[in-house]
Amino acid sequence: MAQPDSTPSTIDDFFLHCMDMVFIASEGGALLRMSSALTRAVSPELLHAASQAGLAPLVHPDDRRSFDEAWARLRAAAEPVTVDVRLKTADGSFKFFQCAARRAPEKGEVYGTLRDAEERIKQEIQVKLLKAINDNLPICVWAIDERGVFVLHDGKALEAAGLKPGQFLGLNMFEIYPESGTAELRKALAGKMSYFLNEVEGVHWEAWYLPIQNERGDVTHVAGVSLDVTASKRTEQELRAKLELIERQQQVIRSLSTPIIQVWDRVLTLPLVGMFDSTRAADVMDGVLREVVRTQARYAILDLTGIEAMDTETADHLLKLTGAIKLLGAEGIITGIHPAIAQTIVGLGVDLTSIETRSTLRQGLEHCIRRMACEPRRRRSG
Repeated sequence: MAQPDSTPSTIDDFFLHCMDMVFIASEGGALLRMSSALTRAVSPELLHAASQAGLAPLVHPDDRRSFDEAWARLRAAAEPVTVDVRLKTADGSFKFFQCAARRAPEKGEVYGTLRDAEERIKQEIQVKLLKAINDNLPICVWAIDERGVFVLHDGKALEAAGLKPGQFLGLNMFEIYPESGTAELRKALAGKMSYFLNEVEGVHWEAWYLPIQNERGDVTHVAGVSLDVTASKRTEQELRAKLELIERQQQVIRSLSTPIIQVWDRVLTLPLVGMFDSTRAADVMDGVLREVVRTQARYAILDLTGIEAMDTETADHLLKLTGAIKLLGAEGIITGIHPAIAQTIVGLGVDLTSIETRSTLRQGLEHCIRRMACEPRRRRSG
């Protein structure tokens, strides 16, 4: 069998036409020969400046120590050495390369190659990120092919579902779950992303089904991401329960702050104290009207002695309340009006001639008693 030609012209042709980034260096690191592919990746000017010092001057400062240690190991043994380093490229940026080299002791030379490691390192980082997510977050990540067969089944959250990582690998999802439970999955296989919430045996899941397509647009796989949100759902339910409790407590407080007292047969009084806004006015209206109907009251006294100010909207609520009381067959009486409130009511431009007012609660009660005392005589005289 004929031996390959190893004349200098053949070696020159090899370094000229080789598509890989290969080099020959001295044991000290000086670059002796380089392929054209290498000089294109790293500009000739940079290589010329670094030829006597080797690749080291092109190495990123943060990777210089690991590169020097690898080269020291290379010089100490004939075993090959591989190291990932960032080298300065022709455009001045740094790029990851895998440098693999081996020393030939008999010649005192080092033969090596450089390979673009950007994509591999990026994939390794993605794998590490996915592992970190799977190992630390309450998440389940899986994938099936177009037939429904599991090709990935992992994640810390599988434990909450009583499963183990990899348990479904090689199994068909359509054979594991009933047809009614795979509707969203079929949408994903048809190319439509799905997002939904569901509950399985007390565990709440937030799930995404993601179709994975090839360059022709065909769905080859479906990836699923399921997040265990049971804890947040429980917190949400507890918060909602607390809010409902607070609302009930506030209702009780509002009821206590606006007590409706039956001071006389068919006479109600409502002493208002403190801050009186439109929200509280609405509650007062509901409470008073209910009590008027329940007790069949003839009079309802709204005592404002403890209220020093109110806005026009609240004053309007108060006047509407007296009108609503009248519609129920009772009479609304306002007592203890503060001067500032009087100005606010007058500013509304409402006709007040039909509203009975008194300076004090006592005068209001006396008015009601006199009116009720007169009612039998009126009926007799009639």
